[in-house]
Amino acid sequence: MATFFLIIIYLAFISLGLPDSMLGSAWPVMRLDFGAPVDRAGVLSVIVISGTIISSLLSDRVLKRFGTGPVTFVSVAVTALALLGYAYSPSIWWLAVLALPLGLGGGSIDVGLNNYVSTHYKAHHMSWLHCFWGIGAMLGPVIMSGYISSGESWRSAFLTVSLIQFGLVVLLFFTLPLWKRAEAGGVQAASEGGGAAAEPRAEPPAGGILRLKGVKLALVTFMFYSGVEATLGLWGSSFLVNAKGLSAATAAGWVSLYYGGITAGRFVAGFITFKLSNRALIRIGLLVTLAGALVLALPLPAVFSLIGFILIGLGLAPIFPSLLHETPARFGKENSQKIIGYQMAFAYTGGAILPPLLGWIAGRTTFMILPLAMLGFTVIMLLSSEKINQLINKRNQKEAV
Repeated sequence: MATFFLIIIYLAFISLGLPDSMLGSAWPVMRLDFGAPVDRAGVLSVIVISGTIISSLLSDRVLKRFGTGPVTFVSVAVTALALLGYAYSPSIWWLAVLALPLGLGGGSIDVGLNNYVSTHYKAHHMSWLHCFWGIGAMLGPVIMSGYISSGESWRSAFLTVSLIQFGLVVLLFFTLPLWKRAEAGGVQAASEGGGAAAEPRAEPPAGGILRLKGVKLALVTFMFYSGVEATLGLWGSSFLVNAKGLSAATAAGWVSLYYGGITAGRFVAGFITFKLSNRALIRIGLLVTLAGALVLALPLPAVFSLIGFILIGLGLAPIFPSLLHETPARFGKENSQKIIGYQMAFAYTGGAILPPLLGWIAGRTTFMILPLAMLGFTVIMLLSSEKINQLINKRNQKEAV
């Protein structure tokens, strides 16, 4: 029963990933149908992510009141309805209206499932959880590329993904009793014995959780992580079409391989967690991401852009789940749900601000600034992450005395 419950959680994360990559992959074609400028996708992205930020910040209260199962069911249903609306939108203004519920559908469930897995399961389950997000994010461009390359409309791709989401809604409805049992303690975490092994003993300072050492740096890390992942996902196709001269269908296919790199990397990282710590995985991931961004930045033939996309995907793969799984160990299990909510909100804030800003600049200059932004964002993440490690090491040394 515990294994079946874990499968349901994984499937829910596929539903989170599916819509995330659809807009960026379809935009080179969509904008022509609507007569919209290239940077208008950034506006739609801001609305989606704004909804997700709101639901992330409210997640602690919502999850405690209604429970993870019902929130998951409603969130996926709202997402399915919004995607159905995308398939039949008569104008870009309708896309903007539907973007808000599309974002609201993701935040609370994202926080709820991440906190549940980080506190009840070991690191490899967190990596595999986000691997399933990657499966969804990879399938989105694959579906879009398939419809566009066969001469059909991008609307058919959104309709197909909406129907997939509705199928998951039905499954979640029939498994609601299992969620109630799990939250009542009836379903154990597959004998995993909980999440991170070590937890800080200190209570939050008088100023609140945000006054805990390292929390603000963690929020910065999450913001720029999302900046890299979302920016390449949203503008990757436009970069390949405008800067490298590829067709829209080929560009969408290459972006799907970027998400494929994230997915494959998280699957492999799940096994590597048996040998390496979260810290080591984060550091390695950041260095690989830097290498991929450097490949994109160099004046090389177009095929090297594919290599750069895959390298960045592989590098990003272990970073996000490892950061989340470290949260209880860094800041205490009793603080983890609220801090994860803040971390997710800042991640979505980075996704809301940084990609549109880059798109606005690229639309007035050149999309060749994309790899330079990737390099800068990754360096900031690396510096923030290493500083957190120093702070945690000092704290642990004091507690050991």
